[in-house]
Amino acid sequence: MSDQAHSPSSRRHFLQSVGTAGGVMMLGGILPLRRALAAGAPPAINLGQVLPMTGSAAEFGPYYRDAVRLAVDQINTAAKEVFGGPLIAHHVTADSATLPTVGVQAARQMIDTQHTPVIINGWSSGVTVAVATSVTIPSGVLQIGNGTTSPLVSVLPADAKADLLFRTSASDAMQGVVAAQFVNGELDPAYKFKRVATIYINNPYGQGLSNAFAAAFKKRGGTVLAEVPHPEEVQPTYKSMLSQALKDKPDLLLIVSYPAHTIAICKESRDTFNFTRWQFTDGNASIDIIKEVGAKDMDGLYGTAPGEDTSTQSYRDFAKTYLSTYKYDHFPPFTTCSYDAGLVAGLAMAAVVAGGATDASKITGTMLRDELRKVANPPGEMIDGGSQERAIRMLQALKDKKKINYNGVAGPCDFDKNGDVITPVNIWKYAGGQIETVKMVAAKDIPAG
Repeated sequence: MSDQAHSPSSRRHFLQSVGTAGGVMMLGGILPLRRALAAGAPPAINLGQVLPMTGSAAEFGPYYRDAVRLAVDQINTAAKEVFGGPLIAHHVTADSATLPTVGVQAARQMIDTQHTPVIINGWSSGVTVAVATSVTIPSGVLQIGNGTTSPLVSVLPADAKADLLFRTSASDAMQGVVAAQFVNGELDPAYKFKRVATIYINNPYGQGLSNAFAAAFKKRGGTVLAEVPHPEEVQPTYKSMLSQALKDKPDLLLIVSYPAHTIAICKESRDTFNFTRWQFTDGNASIDIIKEVGAKDMDGLYGTAPGEDTSTQSYRDFAKTYLSTYKYDHFPPFTTCSYDAGLVAGLAMAAVVAGGATDASKITGTMLRDELRKVANPPGEMIDGGSQERAIRMLQALKDKKKINYNGVAGPCDFDKNGDVITPVNIWKYAGGQIETVKMVAAKDIPAG
């Protein structure tokens, strides 16, 4: 179902896929794209993606890669019909190992050797922030986060003037409020706790979400006994951190972390402290956790995650095509956001080409940035993502100099002044060895923190 995890020595290797329908994955040098060189073909850029193929979030990387691959295929299939050739030369992917240092190295190499003016990066706000501050912003490269939720991203000082960091997933300022509402019994009167502790991964994601939850829960009269950080590197034991989190006997422990950490935390919490009243966040919507900790202890436990409205036509079309194309039986949070990131990047490229660009080497991150809000925000005809037919329609409209408003499969892709979007937040639970969504909280129904 997914790629085999790469060894540490392979982290510096890039996977390149030809950006055409059914594109071939390969290792090594760039595969020439003959159609891009054909007379009359439009300029075609490389689209980069840094994602977790190894490390604590390795379970999720293949899903995000394939979601972007689907977007690339749809953009290029549409571009061949509308512009006479593909717009994305290669979908270049590199492993972050779910660590900022590795992600920074991967992004720098990608920009230096593959000349990518836009990089999709996410699943770890820690990686996204590090890459933005150290690599993409100084290099003038556009970065679109596909699973980047830290509130810090909205106000990142390095991006204050650059405006080169966007994201297709909602800020955890919203998820923190919904998690607090849920714990407080506002969304389910039968589910209510008064005294809570958190244990969180010590990076922008973990700290931001733990803090957002704590502030919202305290505002509702709840008691937060402790907020305990743990390192980003997976640890041999979490006993000292669990001792701090559980010493005052909380009613509930909110775990804000990634699967590899959470597996160890849950096992030690259960086996050493006899404590299994846990609640989770998006980083833990993981089948691996169920397998490793055991369905007996996980079934019926809840979590929150930035979500999507699964009733929309765009979501249904995406899910059907994605699952059948890549032979998955499910997909984790932020898969839809990954597709949206790839789609809006391709639409921005189409707008640049429709505006007269003819030389791919002169297409920059700032040029793509300048088109991003135009193709995704009002005014303009709202057109849903998720289907090949609508991708053709959007590119034809852009070629005809018409305004469009891309409506993503995860929700509206209306980027605000900070490059943020607003999506629903879902309540999910472990059930029967799977993860199921039990409630969607629409963005309009989420109160201020």
